Amino acid sequence: MNDYYVPRGGLPPQTALTTDRARFTQAYAVIPARTLSDITVSYLPGWAHTRLWVLARPLSGFAETFSQYVVEVSAGGGSRRPEPDPAAEGVLFVVDGSLSLTLDDASYALAPGSYAFVPPGVVWSLVNESGASATFHWIRKAYQRVDGLDVPPAFVTREQDVTPVDMPGTGGAWSTTRFVDVADLRHDLHVNIVNFRPGASIPFPETHVMEHGLYVLQGKAVYLLNEDWVEVEAGDFMWLRAFCPQACYAGGPGPFRYLLYKDVNRHVALRGDQ
Repeated sequence: MNDYYVPRGGLPPQTALTTDRARFTQAYAVIPARTLSDITVSYLPGWAHTRLWVLARPLSGFAETFSQYVVEVSAGGGSRRPEPDPAAEGVLFVVDGSLSLTLDDASYALAPGSYAFVPPGVVWSLVNESGASATFHWIRKAYQRVDGLDVPPAFVTREQDVTPVDMPGTGGAWSTTRFVDVADLRHDLHVNIVNFRPGASIPFPETHVMEHGLYVLQGKAVYLLNEDWVEVEAGDFMWLRAFCPQACYAGGPGPFRYLLYKDVNRHVALRGDQ
């Protein structure tokens, strides 16, 4: 279950074909795994011995609510002040190595499968105290406060400790690992893991207001994005704007699984200042 894809950088050889599955359209984008190379990395102030790949950032007229990074922290690296925006909330999901997380006065040892929710305003740090590199996904969003609703508290869990919920009528062929109760309206984002057995499918084109970031953790599939069927595999990232139709057929020989972001539980803003 926990055989997560981990990008390692490098460059394709000079003999490689330029033809690729990379796409950027008005409705969706596909960033293939091999795009996460040494020449596409970014670096951040306040982070030592760390590099990252920016998969998504708010773009006017496209997906506007979130950013998503894949972050590689070398031995001894990390940050004591990782988040510069006091209004930002974050989700961390570790796919490789070990990291030490501090949330206010609490400390946590993170390993592959660890999941942390960091609400806005929390003092936190993340460092690599091991002798090997570590990699995690970092999803950020400006938290939307609502009168009468408290900001949700920070928490840390593991995928291994969360039981997937079967989608109705699928017999477990399609399931979702949910880290947050869907009825908890304090949360304005969900980051889940969606699981498919070989041959399972989303049997209709989902079309909805939520924006999506989908990072393939394991396996391969044919994915419907707007009007196009696109082959995707472990390490690929799909970026969907609101109302982009989507469906998929999972290929084998193993399961097809992806880390899914979506914005939830808030009224639609009718003016730019909301």
